[in-house]
Amino acid sequence: MWQKIKKIICSEAFMYLFIGGCTTLVNLVVFSVLTYGTSLGNSDLGITISNVISIVLSILFAYVTNKLFVFHSKTNSFKELLYEMGKFIGARIATLVIEVGGVWLAVSVIGQDKMIGKLETQVLVVIGNYFISKFLVFTGNKEDKE
Repeated sequence: MWQKIKKIICSEAFMYLFIGGCTTLVNLVVFSVLTYGTSLGNSDLGITISNVISIVLSILFAYVTNKLFVFHSKTNSFKELLYEMGKFIGARIATLVIEVGGVWLAVSVIGQDKMIGKLETQVLVVIGNYFISKFLVFTGNKEDKE
């Protein structure tokens, strides 16, 4: 029984969901602090600026944690690291467009609460990012899991 539980917890999909949850938490906490704790939350432009800042910080967090704990990617040189990071950031820029556009659409066009709009777009972004990371970014060397 414990072996099955350990196998599930150590699986790539579970780790991705866990790290994805942590990344989402970073994204939401930064967004909340900026929109509710500063004057940025008082305008559509301020909400968009807060959203972009929260996404950039969560992308950096996601790269490090996905590389180390989910996909166990190993780079042998600084050049390989920069290439991998470039692919990761490039892919996340694509989903950033989806996220920024989705939040803007939900809040400014549909009239939803900003946090509801943010949460809805997160679901789409997390799913898309998994497939992009698995099949396009972390495709090189893998470290052995212990």
